[in-house]
Amino acid sequence: MKTLYLLRHAKSSRDDPKLRDFERPLAKRGLDDAPVMAGRFIDRDSSVACIISSPANRAKTTAKIFATNIGYPVDEITSNPELYFAGTGMFLKAASLVDDYYDSAMLVGHNPAITEFANMMANVEIDNVPTCGLVEMNIPIDSWSEVSTGVATLVEFDYPKKK
Repeated sequence: MKTLYLLRHAKSSRDDPKLRDFERPLAKRGLDDAPVMAGRFIDRDSSVACIISSPANRAKTTAKIFATNIGYPVDEITSNPELYFAGTGMFLKAASLVDDYYDSAMLVGHNPAITEFANMMANVEIDNVPTCGLVEMNIPIDSWSEVSTGVATLVEFDYPKKK
């Protein structure tokens, strides 16, 4: 059994129109939400062995804040350029390439791919994974290379405004 977490980047800022999409930073709300979601992650006694992030500034910053708050070494976050503007196929590929040494992994990326991928993996109908939303799924596989859509079980779907 493997556990896959999908974390959408926290709320980003569009205040500087000169910045390219890739460079956009987190907004104040995003900077506030990421530690809150990390705290909820810890409160559920969750842990992750591997974090892989889109290299976009807002995703990378979310991953770093989340990692810091759960005690995961920031310098061990891996960057995967294919998670930026990725489709569900790239998320599946990224999951399939996780080292089997890890029983759990987190992919940090963007919508609409995060929502679509979660729905495909667990045969669920999440309308939208909001910014800083976190999806936890169990996958009945022994090797990450065996990952496929439609076989995961949704364990948790949490987001900052969820009561």
